[in-house]
Amino acid sequence: MRRFLPVIIFFFSFCLSAQERFTLSGTISDVSSNEALIGVSIVIPALQTGVSTNEYGFFSLTLPKGTYELQITYLGFQDLIETVVFDRDKKINFQLTEEAEALEEVVVTENVEKLNIRKPQMSVNTLSVQTIKDIPVVLGEADIIKSLILLPGVSNAGEGASGFNVRGGAADQNLILLDEATIFNSSHLFGFFSVFNPDAIKDVKLFKGAIPSRYGGRVSSVLEIFQKEGNSKEFKMNGGIGAVASRLLAEGPIAKDRAAFLIGGRASYAHLFLPLFNLDNTAYFYDLNTKLNYKLNENNNIYLSGYFGRDVFAISNSFENIYGNSVLNLRWNHLFSDRLFSNLSLIYSDFYYGLELDFVGFKWNSGIRNFNIKYDLKNYLSDTFQVNYGLNNIYYVFNPGKIEPNSAESGILEEQLIKKYADEFAAYIDVEHSISPSLSLEYGLRLSHFIRFGQEELNVYENDNPVIFDPFLLIYREGTPTGTASSSRGDQLASFTNLEPRLALAYTLSPEQSLKASYTRIAQYLHLLSNTSSPTPLDVWTPSGPFVKPQLLDQYALGYFRTISDGEFSLETEVFYKDIQNRIDYIDGANLIANNAIEQVILNGEARAYGLELLFRKNEGRFKGWLAYTLSKSEQRTPGRTERETGINVSRWYNTPYDKTHDISFFGSFDLNKKWSFNTNFIYQTGQPTNYPVGQFEFQGLTVPFYGLRNKERLPDYHRLDLSATLTPKKNQNRSWQAEWVFSIYNVYSRMNAASINFRQNQDTGVNEAVRTSIFGIVPAVTYNFKF
Repeated sequence: MRRFLPVIIFFFSFCLSAQERFTLSGTISDVSSNEALIGVSIVIPALQTGVSTNEYGFFSLTLPKGTYELQITYLGFQDLIETVVFDRDKKINFQLTEEAEALEEVVVTENVEKLNIRKPQMSVNTLSVQTIKDIPVVLGEADIIKSLILLPGVSNAGEGASGFNVRGGAADQNLILLDEATIFNSSHLFGFFSVFNPDAIKDVKLFKGAIPSRYGGRVSSVLEIFQKEGNSKEFKMNGGIGAVASRLLAEGPIAKDRAAFLIGGRASYAHLFLPLFNLDNTAYFYDLNTKLNYKLNENNNIYLSGYFGRDVFAISNSFENIYGNSVLNLRWNHLFSDRLFSNLSLIYSDFYYGLELDFVGFKWNSGIRNFNIKYDLKNYLSDTFQVNYGLNNIYYVFNPGKIEPNSAESGILEEQLIKKYADEFAAYIDVEHSISPSLSLEYGLRLSHFIRFGQEELNVYENDNPVIFDPFLLIYREGTPTGTASSSRGDQLASFTNLEPRLALAYTLSPEQSLKASYTRIAQYLHLLSNTSSPTPLDVWTPSGPFVKPQLLDQYALGYFRTISDGEFSLETEVFYKDIQNRIDYIDGANLIANNAIEQVILNGEARAYGLELLFRKNEGRFKGWLAYTLSKSEQRTPGRTERETGINVSRWYNTPYDKTHDISFFGSFDLNKKWSFNTNFIYQTGQPTNYPVGQFEFQGLTVPFYGLRNKERLPDYHRLDLSATLTPKKNQNRSWQAEWVFSIYNVYSRMNAASINFRQNQDTGVNEAVRTSIFGIVPAVTYNFKF
């Protein structure tokens, strides 16, 4: 035995040394501003593995002892190749340089996009800020939301419509986050512009499926947007002057390389020209983006960010409408070790809607507020195994509306609709696991718990049934309360608990192609009360409770992903199926505005959506762009609660207002030379569902149309072509003041797309006629952008 002892010792020593691993961690930032870069790829070609930076530019990579070549790449920045010796734990911060505006292509010997082929994350689209600015839009104002419409699976309700729809879902089923704070209304001027100033934005990511466990509360998508942090090296300003709005953003160091600020403002001024046309009306918006960041030391960073926006719309002195979002977020990043990163956030979010009708004599205001505390941690256990986990608690205050007189002579009595209160708690764990070079998984579990707290007054109904079915008229009508019950704020009217598993996997068929699959379950406890195809600021949010159940989603997706010509082209294809329980529906003739008993007009139904998405991209060269196609179906149904009830729409499936059978979009960008670049996009969508009269009858000399089943008809198909050209003067190259002119034409062939079709009786002939309402024809615009 003694003879073999040295051999055994040597064997174990060899095993231990073979398993010896070391960690490289750090941050990756922009060399010119110290701005942290999100989603930078750090790849080790020799091991066919790698990681990406998180939302704060942090990364951690644990590898066996040895010397490795690291390829660090990020869209719009020069690639960085570094050789690192893994012989001890190290912390290295890398900085990337923005690519010069040159026509020569950057040749990378190893295509880092292959890492994305292996990642299990699917149903995700990212857009760079530069791409968003390149996409031609109405009146020349770069717009994040309208840029998303060009992606597969994303649509909206037409021109001038607010919100967006993802994979056949409603606009209120999208979770919109700005620096982690919830944005409840994403539109300015009722949908003409979005609330996001592209100059202040750093990163945009849309999750349509395979949503990680750290997100919850909405069943269709998550739109995650991060603002810039501010330049901690030198003072910079940039802005633009457009046809209807202008913007200005300033950033600079508070303490060089340690603390920085950012402040940006934007405002429209088209209303200033209305008096020229003898119009005493007002329609404008303004918003403010702010951010402060301070690096306490190598392991601690503090961020304070905010957004404030308002829309003002008025007609003479008789009508005024003011609404908008306010958010504030205080965050603390802490690095426990080179493998454990944490973020603590305290968040406040508010949406306010105010209305004053002077000719009636009252003011109206409503809104929703929440207070959110969340703590997230990410543990980089190895290059093949990372764990995300955390807690999140949101307290809600719902103000459905308050009416008060605007003068002593008004005659209107003050009334506060009953406020509602709720709390949403969640705990989650999410694992990123590379089982082998061919198989990667992302799996997790979210536990959500929702409490509806007590309120001043709650209606009580016979058999707990606030909606009554009339078996003689075959219609639903509002139930009559048998009494009311009062409760204190600390009481619980209802509570719901849901387990929300998530799973995504990627199987690599070759270095250029992979198959991916995912399953997602999400609970949504908030509902937007709206009977329009596009949400309006007047729509009111309401929580789940005794009569309104939470929506529950089960989504399945399968995809094939491929890179072509070493990443010059890429192809993404996905099929999906969504099933949603407890989707709210409204009885015929439902009144949703200033309704203190909304449960009397709501029924719980179900919804489903399924489809095919294709996205073909050209990623490199002077010409870049993509072609997207979506074939889908979106339906909902509300069957009768008993055999005697007919249900909504005779219990049949019917098209949702956001069902688009075919959706085709194209975006192209061509750099002619250093002076001129050109962009174009084309959109075609099947007309959205609507209702047309199916007959008419005479009543007291009037011809009255009547309608058939819900959403049986469609508006005409929607399509348009947009063009833009950007002129960058040559004199920009040798001076600090940089400028460009953007010339755009929206709807080049002036297609008069129907926003709606209404029916009326012609006063001359007495015959009913259809009237098409269109918002835009051809719209040219010029914008001047600058920075210094």
